[in-house]
Amino acid sequence: MAAQARAVGVDIGGTGIKAGIVDLEKGTLLSDRVKVPTPQGAEPGDVLDAVREVLTRLHVADDADVPLGVAFPAIVKGGRTLPAANVSESWIGFDAEAFFETGLGRDIHFANDADVAGIAEVRFGAAHGVEGLTILTTLGTGIGSALLHNGVLIPNSELGHLQRAKHGKDAEAYAAYSAMEREELSWEQWAERLQWYYSHVEFLFSPDLFIVGGGVSKHADKFLHLLDLRTPIVPAAHRNNAGIIGAAALALG
Repeated sequence: MAAQARAVGVDIGGTGIKAGIVDLEKGTLLSDRVKVPTPQGAEPGDVLDAVREVLTRLHVADDADVPLGVAFPAIVKGGRTLPAANVSESWIGFDAEAFFETGLGRDIHFANDADVAGIAEVRFGAAHGVEGLTILTTLGTGIGSALLHNGVLIPNSELGHLQRAKHGKDAEAYAAYSAMEREELSWEQWAERLQWYYSHVEFLFSPDLFIVGGGVSKHADKFLHLLDLRTPIVPAAHRNNAGIIGAAALALG
């Protein structure tokens, strides 16, 4: 396979850091997926060390010829990380792309984690060829979002932070998968919260398709059918690998 047909994707999450080598023609993993826990506190230096570890386990730590994309759970503009709900405050206004490039000794492409998952689904998954507005949400530690209009990404949306009037909590504190785990909700109880969330987003944006990503998407059969929406809602084709695949795809632009 030509070198330009593959790239490495790293997906930094609130609880784990995942990586793999991706076939950019097919949008599939060429390697096993490797994963390490996100370091306690998620300070930049510790996260960099963890990224080095997954690249070493993939045997590409010293192979700068393989393009590298990194996904991160924060708004990313010009390589800088802006407010992030589930990582250290050290990342706010931090020149993350330059920090990783220096620390890893190679060029990288650094982007928001939900946005790269959206790119994976547009190029290789459930949003491929879909006209109109697709909204991808990742349900995990928080709620990430990606807006895709006629296949074009509108970056850095933060629909997980829609406010619940009079309740004092934003959407992700109430309806993320972490809320289900924390409060020991049943699938049915959690689906009631998701119903509020997706109905609200549907009212605001009138999308043509919802895609649900994140680790819980592998259990889509347990909760998606419980939702009553006008908009079709489907699991991400690449499930929890969408961040890896999208990060790798963006490494080549």
